[in-house]
Amino acid sequence: GTLAERIRAGGAGIPAFFTPTAYGTLIEEGGAPIKYNKDGNIGISSEPREVREFNGRHYILERGITGDFALVKAWKADRAGNVVFRKTARNFNQPMCKAARVTVVEVEEIVDTGTFAPEDVHIPSIYVQRVIKGEKYEKRIERRTLRKLGDSKPEPKTEAEITRERIIRRAALEFEDGMYANLGIGMPMLASNFIRPDITVHLQSENGVLGLGPYPLEGEEDADLINAGKETVTVLPGASFFSSDESFAMIRG
Repeated sequence: GTLAERIRAGGAGIPAFFTPTAYGTLIEEGGAPIKYNKDGNIGISSEPREVREFNGRHYILERGITGDFALVKAWKADRAGNVVFRKTARNFNQPMCKAARVTVVEVEEIVDTGTFAPEDVHIPSIYVQRVIKGEKYEKRIERRTLRKLGDSKPEPKTEAEITRERIIRRAALEFEDGMYANLGIGMPMLASNFIRPDITVHLQSENGVLGLGPYPLEGEEDADLINAGKETVTVLPGASFFSSDESFAMIRG
């Protein structure tokens, strides 16, 4: 979340901002390893962060990030340089387009200027310096995760799996009707399997989707529709997609 906000700030011309994340940790104190020497000793370590208090809560100072180049994959672009992403593919791509001096976008299709309705453009052309259509454009699914028709949850077999499921089931009891919940990678994501059928919970994934549904059936998987753990997912009616900086803003706010 801090990385997403640092990129967003850099692209917006904001040199620094305060965040509660990492207050009271080694990040605040300084000394976290950034680079090691060949002998294994720390060559570069992080500097201490400035701390301020706002409304009784402590925050640390983080600086915005900019880059010389941003290499971005998107769905479509027009010849003017306006860009459109597909489903969850915005993630860090959208803010990084704004935070680089030169943004190069590889797309699946280049269309004529005026093809996109203005309200459908995700990245205005002012942020894009180069658009290319890759000859070997490839979208890989890193973690193809499927469900079988009529098969909801596999039965735990080992003692470790039984303990794991017990923890997940207990966490799922905290869900309430109408709740919005961000599910982290790993065990938290599995808690969605145990939501009571008589309540509605709106699930959010930090890579930029609100309204997560179950894993897809075989043949329904989509490389542009994944959760933060890179697993293939589906979405429910009323879902929405957005970038990672917007996602973490939801979580913090």
